[in-house]
Amino acid sequence: MLNPYEKYPVTIRSVTNETEDKNLKTFELTFLSSEDAGAFTFLPGQFAMLWVPGFGEIPLGIASSPTETNKLLFSVNKIGKVTRRLHQLDPGAILGVRGPFGNGFPWETLKGKHIAIIGGGYAFTTLRASIVYLLDEANRNDFGDLWVLYGAKTAGMLMYRNEIDAWAARDDLEMHISVDRQDTPAWRHHVGLIPTIVTAHLPPADEDAAVILCGPPVMIKFTLQALHEKGYGADQVYLSLENRMKCGIGFCGRCSVGKDCVCKDGPVFSSAEVNLMPNDF
Repeated sequence: MLNPYEKYPVTIRSVTNETEDKNLKTFELTFLSSEDAGAFTFLPGQFAMLWVPGFGEIPLGIASSPTETNKLLFSVNKIGKVTRRLHQLDPGAILGVRGPFGNGFPWETLKGKHIAIIGGGYAFTTLRASIVYLLDEANRNDFGDLWVLYGAKTAGMLMYRNEIDAWAARDDLEMHISVDRQDTPAWRHHVGLIPTIVTAHLPPADEDAAVILCGPPVMIKFTLQALHEKGYGADQVYLSLENRMKCGIGFCGRCSVGKDCVCKDGPVFSSAEVNLMPNDF
């Protein structure tokens, strides 16, 4: 889009409750114009601004993959005025989308590498997009072995449950699902925090390995320590600082971290780049 302030009109096709508390919903959107659908090109890791008429707009990581035709997904936590209103809307409601913005994950750099995708909580949205992208038959042979490590507080707070089960059943992906505490006797996966799962189940690093990491700051902090102990260098780990996204174009300055604007220069950075930033995010 040449004008970053211009909105694409979209409509809600479906709404899915992702978690048992119903505070996290996935909205499947479609473009009103096929021309707009073709113009909205993006890569996993990028984000967009979602506008709710009369209430404002919010930055959201794109949860769908560009391999999913005319399908735009946003998984939205109910935490403020705009998101509360969005959660009240039904299929057929009209919204606006600006973007895409940001740099996404470095997919060309990652080709030929073994990739571990590690996420926690509702930050798993852009990681869902990445998994679907990697598993698409047009892309799968471009990458090596895949691991997915995903954790939530409880089983009822896990997102994309049907897809997770389908991924776990594949023989070209190793899936590790964990909860902080077991609250149901039927739970058959791991119990423990993500750094512990990394230590126990992620293979040691080699030069052809890379990690995509997204989650709450405290999870990222201790997961980076676990990855360092596994031999992963700072230039092998890619982080999304999507919690710093604001206006989308770096105009407001509220996304600044040192010399970088997360909206323009990120939200994806290597851990090596993050190590050079002020410790204020």
